[in-house]
Amino acid sequence: MKNLFTRFKDDDSGATAIEYGLIAGLVSVLIVTALVLLGPKLTAVFTSITTALPGA
Repeated sequence: MKNLFTRFKDDDSGATAIEYGLIAGLVSVLIVTALVLLGPKLTAVFTSITTALPGA
């Protein structure tokens, strides 16, 4: 039983998965923030391109 507790205490594989999850969450938040901030500017650019194209 003592061996089981020692192995459980020394196991770091779960910590790595949690770290990767936190990094993925942070990247997702950064992407959403960038899209929210740049969204109106991108819409204006594509609108001006659409109006400049002949026959649009």
